[in-house]
Amino acid sequence: MASYADIFAPTEERSKEELLKEKDQLEIQLFRMQQSMQEIAKKWDVLGIDQTKEDNWVVVYALNDGNQCKVMVNDCETTFHGVWDFSIHATYADNDSIHIGDIKGPADKGYGSICMKHLKEIAKDQNIPSITGDIAKRDWDHVDRLIHFYEKHQFDVSIDKDTKSGEIIWVNE
Repeated sequence: MASYADIFAPTEERSKEELLKEKDQLEIQLFRMQQSMQEIAKKWDVLGIDQTKEDNWVVVYALNDGNQCKVMVNDCETTFHGVWDFSIHATYADNDSIHIGDIKGPADKGYGSICMKHLKEIAKDQNIPSITGDIAKRDWDHVDRLIHFYEKHQFDVSIDKDTKSGEIIWVNE
């Protein structure tokens, strides 16, 4: 395992100043993570700590009351103010599945992949055989991005271009 000094050793690609700035940013994220976890744990179940595709740290947490399941992310780059930075809102369906109702938050930060990974873990832990969802007309302006996202996470995606609607399903194997 590389030492702290090895990780932050200057290289031809990164100057000493760049490395010090990166170290400072990581220390700030760690401090915010500690503060955020204390506040989040008072109201929600902390599922873990993860890193985005840009290597930013996030706290992943959930509200899971047996009727609804929200998997949420708080980015440790900013202070936690009691509101998530990204969330997948789902409900437990009658047919033993989790149904995604909405995905809220900014695109292309890696938050969706982190939340989806944890939602799938919840389904596996509870022996829920599938996760389903709908693609609605309101999603049509970003349907290609949604198709890519769901297929990346092993969902089967069915699209009806005439009605501008679709369905998704992931089967727990």
